[in-house]
Amino acid sequence: DLYGLMFTPTDLDESKKYPVVNYIYPGPQGGGVGGRYFSPSRSDHQALAELGFIVVVIDGSCNPGRSKSFHDACYGNMGDNTLEDQISGLKQLAEKHPYMDLDRVGVWGHSGGGFATADAMFSYPEFYKVGISESGNHDNRNYEDDWGERYIGLIEETENGKTNYELQANQYNAANLQGDLLIAHGNLDDNVPPYNSYLVIDALIKANKDFDLIIFPNARHGYGMDSYYMTRRRWDYFVENLMGAEHPKEFKIEMPKRR
Repeated sequence: DLYGLMFTPTDLDESKKYPVVNYIYPGPQGGGVGGRYFSPSRSDHQALAELGFIVVVIDGSCNPGRSKSFHDACYGNMGDNTLEDQISGLKQLAEKHPYMDLDRVGVWGHSGGGFATADAMFSYPEFYKVGISESGNHDNRNYEDDWGERYIGLIEETENGKTNYELQANQYNAANLQGDLLIAHGNLDDNVPPYNSYLVIDALIKANKDFDLIIFPNARHGYGMDSYYMTRRRWDYFVENLMGAEHPKEFKIEMPKRR
């Protein structure tokens, strides 16, 4: 069994078809759902749903809090990214909820979720049509050794001459891109260095692929105050490219004043 969350518009009309947004964080130290507690909005998932999307978060195998075998399912292969779990889960949900339009599926994530998002767009381009990859660790040879070596192991040569790390790095599959991809990264990211995204950007350019890019010049891993801008651009990107609708120009997100 896979567990997850689904967010629908409050004015849901089950006779209509809604585009689907798959939020992903593959772990393996934690999943997209996070804590098993009540939270009415779960970041901006409900806000995105109110724009006319079905937002789905699925904790795939490899995530903790279950059995040891469940957690070990992708040990040695972080490139798994729980994508087969995500796709099978969405297909089962769509059988139960026909208002989910699986011809219009988007995906987004941050950090490990950014890594998984680009992987989804490159490995399953026929399923995922729009992706937003934020601050992804796209090649774990260029990330912390206490992450890659903990969950992948040491670098090893494979039968085809590539290392196990190369086989899990996104830039080698960038030429497979078919849909719309937005890449974002903070230029002062001291968690996932920005050259992780530059590797993918370079590969996309060499493959003559169109893509969109946002670089935050003074932002670290979480973008700080620029996160409101990123949230708005994320909403706009899905509205325009996945829904095929127009969005308000330069809508400003205002935080409510504290009493």
